Amino acid sequence: MPADLYSRYMGARSTWADHADDCGTCTPTRPACPDGTALWERFSRLQDAYLTRLRTKGTS
Repeated sequence: MPADLYSRYMGARSTWADHADDCGTCTPTRPACPDGTALWERFSRLQDAYLTRLRTKGTS
């Protein structure tokens, strides 16, 4: 499961970065269009889940 979470997190980051590079309104640190907002939110949720897993694993 952790490897899968990491893969999804990195995939979402890559998808977001590709979109931000090609979109005329989004920047690498801020979504500004509906598609970009959805991609950013997915990336953010997966990043939060991954970092939470790391913190939890470190305290076990």
